[in-house]
Amino acid sequence: MRIILASASPRRKELLAQVGLVFEVQVSDVEEKVSTTIPYYLVQGLSRQKAEAVFHALAGTGEEILVIGADTVVSCDGRILGKPENSEHAKEMLRLLQGRSHEVYTGVTLLHRASEAENTSSIEGKSFYETTKVNFYPMSEAEIDDYVATGDPLDKAGAYGIQGICARYISGIEGDYNNVVGLPVGRLYQEMKDWL
Repeated sequence: MRIILASASPRRKELLAQVGLVFEVQVSDVEEKVSTTIPYYLVQGLSRQKAEAVFHALAGTGEEILVIGADTVVSCDGRILGKPENSEHAKEMLRLLQGRSHEVYTGVTLLHRASEAENTSSIEGKSFYETTKVNFYPMSEAEIDDYVATGDPLDKAGAYGIQGICARYISGIEGDYNNVVGLPVGRLYQEMKDWL
């Protein structure tokens, strides 16, 4: 079976490899359509859009495939924080997060087609999400400036990476660490076991 990760994220790639899965990457080029501000609905919907775009691109190959789509956002005070648009936007996000707690939501969609399937009735799929609470130490304006100057926050939801230099500002988490990195691989593996 071909396992395809529908994401360009190097962190998701590393996490899948870490749990021993052999997979390939095919990035979804879908224009993300957002229709809700409820974090767990949002991430599941966006993960489904990404997975479906890649799944349909592989239509007609006749192979057994399992496509994994994922999306991560940070939620603080009812605000959804995706990837920052620029350095100033990253600083604004970090000012909101510092000295308090927030939630990280990752939605995952799995779409599976058996090799002999020739019609859509034999396509199986499921979506789920994980939530992790993250607590930040206070950060001074200089610390925020210095961190943003590294460039690390610019491609990450909420403008930080827990696995990098920003770890110095994390006072603790409640939930799955890998979820904050970008993919709850333990839950993912359990959800896809029936197809492996």
